[in-house]
Amino acid sequence: MRTRTILLVLAATVAAAGLWFTTLDKETRGLLAALPTNADVLSWRQDQREAAFRAMDRLPLLATAAVITPSPVPLSLPMGEPLDIPGLDEYMAAQGTAGLVILQDGKIRLERYGLGFDAAGRWTSFSVAKSFTSTLVGAAIQDGYIESLEDKVSRYIPGLRGSAYDDVTVRQLLTMSSGVRWNENYEDPNADVARFNNAKPEAGLDATVSYMRQLPRAHPPGEVWNYNTGETNLIGVLVSSATGKPLAQYLQERIWHPGGMEAQATWLQGKTGHEIAGCCLQAATRDFARFGLFVLANGNVDGQQIVPQDWFALATRKQKDIGNPGRGYGFQWWTYDDGAVAAQGIFGQGIFIDSQRRLVIASNSNWTRATLGPEPKAREAFYAKVRELVDAAGAAE
Repeated sequence: MRTRTILLVLAATVAAAGLWFTTLDKETRGLLAALPTNADVLSWRQDQREAAFRAMDRLPLLATAAVITPSPVPLSLPMGEPLDIPGLDEYMAAQGTAGLVILQDGKIRLERYGLGFDAAGRWTSFSVAKSFTSTLVGAAIQDGYIESLEDKVSRYIPGLRGSAYDDVTVRQLLTMSSGVRWNENYEDPNADVARFNNAKPEAGLDATVSYMRQLPRAHPPGEVWNYNTGETNLIGVLVSSATGKPLAQYLQERIWHPGGMEAQATWLQGKTGHEIAGCCLQAATRDFARFGLFVLANGNVDGQQIVPQDWFALATRKQKDIGNPGRGYGFQWWTYDDGAVAAQGIFGQGIFIDSQRRLVIASNSNWTRATLGPEPKAREAFYAKVRELVDAAGAAE
């Protein structure tokens, strides 16, 4: 009798679980079917990444997330003249592209999706979030929360006092030239970028501040550029400390709503509840493209200047040499010597902005490797091809 009772309970549990599973959205079902057992995204298989990148905010078990609500007045994206790109299907397949939106003059010239993803879905940004975070510094300066780019970061983050960051300025943090030692090698399990996610925070300190304040100095501040996601996380802490607002709330108030973003977004949070400013903003591909339009408009919305008038002229200009001819680094933006600029995230996330052509290319993908595969070079060639096609179409008019 007892065995029969146990079997009945098990059967009821399985049936209830099956019913619960059918109520989940397709992204969550996909994530559960390929659920990674390791919290380190750099070690996931490609099929696990494909399932997780569209559902990073679905399971609190993996990470908690702050919600950013849609704009009450979404920015319209009318259809423009369709842009025919030869070899597009092959390119998207090779890139593992989930979403691709190309805007020119505020109009959609091409919109395509793959991997079972669609316009309603949210794909994670990885380091594309860095460019949003740096823009919030501009907003905080415009709003009077941050006085100057020459302020010491320890003025806004007291937990950094006495550390190697004590004499680092806001400008140096934005340009990743603090001189503090950091290893960003995505394929090295002992690199800082991997280790700081697993470090136990000191009591009473933000997780990022706790890790970063222990790092030693490698160079004098301002002299050497070194890519450092931990420092973007510090920028996020700086903004929330200066404004007295959660980073996601400030993003919603100063960019998401004014910029006319039409869909809900989320921002993953770290161990101590702060948004991970250097990563992990989940949004629709169209809204990533709308951010490009916000930049092209110089952060001016209906006559209201969200950032200082010269902000994007500084932020998207080459501030630091990165050892790559024709390229550079601004305020958390990758710059091109021809005036274009890009936000970039590992595994193929990107927003490319060409002000000369009023062009925005937003794409979300699942590359075979974080940065070292064949896809980055192919994407640069794709950007160049799109610009050539836009120029040719303009000349034919």
